[in-house]
Amino acid sequence: MGVSTSRPTDAVSVVTVDYPPVNALPVQGWYDLADAVRTEGRDPEVRCVVLAAAGRGFNAGVDIKELQGDTGHGTLIGANRGCYEAFAAVYECEVPVVAAVNGFCLGGGIGLVGNADAIVASDDATFGLPELDRGALGAATHLARLVPQHLMRTLYYTSRTATAAELHAHGSVWQVVPADGLIGAALELAGEIARKDGYLIRLAKAAINGIDPVDVHRSYRFEQGFTFEANLSGTADRVRDTFSKEARP
Repeated sequence: MGVSTSRPTDAVSVVTVDYPPVNALPVQGWYDLADAVRTEGRDPEVRCVVLAAAGRGFNAGVDIKELQGDTGHGTLIGANRGCYEAFAAVYECEVPVVAAVNGFCLGGGIGLVGNADAIVASDDATFGLPELDRGALGAATHLARLVPQHLMRTLYYTSRTATAAELHAHGSVWQVVPADGLIGAALELAGEIARKDGYLIRLAKAAINGIDPVDVHRSYRFEQGFTFEANLSGTADRVRDTFSKEARP
């Protein structure tokens, strides 16, 4: 359990997240993910990083139970900072990052894939921000990188999800494959990228980030301010408690 790395080839690194049962990450998990991605990206031998997850879903966001177990704001602050670091690590990774998305990609998962360079998804993958149902806000910055503006707003306000096929139609998902072929397809794309010159691919990543029309760091940090407001007002706890009761069997 946790975050691990592997090297299927010298030039491709796979960072795998494994937090059963749904890959809802605790505070430390976000920091561990950030450290792993940054470390692999700094390795001069690596030319592409694949971000993957074990289990039945790519990512379910932050660990709500950990938040509810803290009577103060320490865990909330930690989760916000941890998410910020993990999202930034993917965006700033010195080499391209390919996200291999299986099953559900929710909340913080959208922050990760929205900052990735390419997305390969299984045909059962779904993407969404159920934040309003869980007493949270954030990652609209990253959802807006996956779908058009009005669809982003509708998905955000309703907490609905979009399928991998729908995102493929919008051009944000590169390829949709059967679940058992996901890692293979992601590695194939990563391998194609990794065949480029290592120094040149790093220059390309820096150049593309430099022409981004939206500063994703500043935009996401702005959103986080409203997350704090929702918590300080007591609204977040009320909504989270309702969600937890409805989620019980």
